[in-house]
Formats: sequence, structure tokens, C-alpha cells
Amino acid sequence: MDIRISDNDQIAVVSTFSELINTDFQGDKNAVCWFRNLAGDFAEIVSKLQLKEDLTEISMDDLRALQLSDEGNAAREIILSDFQLLADSGASPSLNLLKNYQRDEELGFISTDVYSFHVDRSPIGTETFLCTYHGAASEIIANKQVEQKILIPEIRQKLKDLHEGTEADFEAFLTEHYFDLHYQAKPDASPVNLGVGHLWRLAVDHPGKQSLPCVHRAPIEKDGEYRLLLIC
Repeated sequence: MDIRISDNDQIAVVSTFSELINTDFQGDKNAVCWFRNLAGDFAEIVSKLQLKEDLTEISMDDLRALQLSDEGNAAREIILSDFQLLADSGASPSLNLLKNYQRDEELGFISTDVYSFHVDRSPIGTETFLCTYHGAASEIIANKQVEQKILIPEIRQKLKDLHEGTEADFEAFLTEHYFDLHYQAKPDASPVNLGVGHLWRLAVDHPGKQSLPCVHRAPIEKDGEYRLLLIC
């Protein structure tokens, strides 16, 4: 086990799906990892799927239709099982074949794409689940190791210059355009790579939350390699 996962105050490491969904978020602990070493050939699945857009959602019927070797079939059975476990728990999983996400570079001084450290927000109680089966994996970072971008003086001033409303409307403007969800890592920060094969549950910003939301970001994809990602 990666020592940075097992000894990290932010992360609870579990060994079953039941523990994954039932472990409480409290205090600094806002990420749960079902740590697994998966068998099977996930690269074979990726090689036989068709990328229709930069991000293509793969249905379970499309996955079942693939002609695979025994190793590829073992990988498929894991994905199907994960998908069913999440669906039975009330989640809405999606299997994505991913070349890259859309970048947000319009403003230059701040971005709101998933490559930026950010938190997820919901009006109702929910969590984010994700598992990278193939390709580069996401990262999380402790809340104490980041600073909200809208509180960085030079960024805040540029956002005020961009804002066309009144001072009283400024905070609503930040929320409306998702600027308040994004964070900048401090110089001594140590992000944690989520690795391949582990199923993660991350805390989300919602009205009934018991912990701070988990700050995370998507990785820069490796050249010529697609990601296979289960997320909900």
C-alpha cells in the first residue's frame, strides 16, 4: 500500500464496498479509498472501445458486446460489478472513455475546468465516486494545503474588474460562474495520486456536509493513452 495513502489523515482506507459507502466523513477526513489490486486486462477493453468524442460515455451494453480474451473479460466483470454496486446504492455511475476534458483558458488568470484543483457542489446530500481503470489518475489534496483562488488578492482584483455588477452582487457572481469552487496549491503542498484500480468516495460541498469538501483535480492525460474512468 502507498504509505502516503495509509498514513494520510485525509483518507480512510477500507477493504470492502460496504465500508466504502458507510464510512463517515468527519473533520479532516473527506476521502475514502477501497484499496484494490485488480486482475484483468483493462488496456484490452480500451483498445476495443470506440472514442466518438473527446469524452465518450460507454454503456454497459456496449461493454458486454466486446469480444475479449479471458484477461479482458476478467477486467470487464470488475467494471460491471462496480457499476452494479454503485447503482444498487443509489448512485448514478457513468463509464467514460476519455481522451481529454475541455480546457478553460479564456481568462488566463483563473480557470474553472477539472484540471484545476476544485471541489464538487450539490444542493442535496451526495458524494463523488470515481475509479480509474486505465490511464492517468486524478489527485486529491488536503484542504489545509490549498487556498481558495477567489481569496488570492491579485485574482480577486481581476475578478472585480471583470464583474459588471454592484459590490453587493460580487459574491453571487463568483458562485454563479463557479470561481469559488477552485483552489491553488500552496508551495509546500503534497497532492495524493488516487492510483489505478482503487474505488474512491470523495466529500462534496452540500448543505448537510459533516466535513470540508474534498479538493481534487483531473490529471493531464498521457500522450496517446486514453483514460477509462468510472465516475458518479
